[in-house]
Amino acid sequence: MPLFGNSFSPKKTPPRKWASLSNLHLLDRCTREVELGLEYGTPTMNLAGQSLKFENGHWVSESGSFLGDRRELQRLRKRNQQLEEENNLLRLKVDILLDMLSETTAESHLMEKELEELKQHSRRKK
Repeated sequence: MPLFGNSFSPKKTPPRKWASLSNLHLLDRCTREVELGLEYGTPTMNLAGQSLKFENGHWVSESGSFLGDRRELQRLRKRNQQLEEENNLLRLKVDILLDMLSETTAESHLMEKELEELKQHSRRKK
């Protein structure tokens, strides 16, 4: 039996009241969509004068063609291919230059090593 009473026992919390007094949760799904505005439709946007809508995980143009002009599309594809080829050529050149640098550095280290050995050998003879 404690001297000062059991002051460390927590009091019981009162029961919670109902979370929502609204009766909208009791309605069926169709009525809730009408009441709460849950029907958004497909997302649409305007981009550079073209109207696009989101369907099946992709943006699709409502007018049929995304860029409009086929010549512009062909020009962009050709330019893209040229840039990819130029990029590949530049990568090849960089690889060749790195190989040449590695080879020259290795030869330089070998020559420095040989020079040090010759210096040590000449000092020994004196």
